[in-house]
Amino acid sequence: MTITQVSEKYNITPDTLRYYERIGLIPPVPRTSGGIRNYDEVSCQWIELMKCMQQAGVQIEALVEYVTLFQQGDSTREARKQILIDQRQRLQQHMASMQKSLDRLNEKIKAYETNPTLIEGKLKRKDVP
Repeated sequence: MTITQVSEKYNITPDTLRYYERIGLIPPVPRTSGGIRNYDEVSCQWIELMKCMQQAGVQIEALVEYVTLFQQGDSTREARKQILIDQRQRLQQHMASMQKSLDRLNEKIKAYETNPTLIEGKLKRKDVP
């Protein structure tokens, strides 16, 4: 696939795809004899993985380290697994924090539905009309 096709498929700009490759977020993409990027199935799988991980809030530095270790072979398997475990823990903590915020919002919404005057009264400052 061309960079344009991949860009459209994954909703990522061509510049972003080039950047991902340049910083090592995805392994080097195969090229045609003319030097044009020719994204194969493996390249697309890496893009999908990195996009998913980024959307989950995984740090780019951790992803670059993961790709670097992956390219070094099987001897880095435990280190790669540990990166994923660490990032999973960060994500779980973030999700717990977000759940707490969601619960708080749900409480406020329910309070507005049951007694809006009471809620608004609690939120007003005494010194502000």
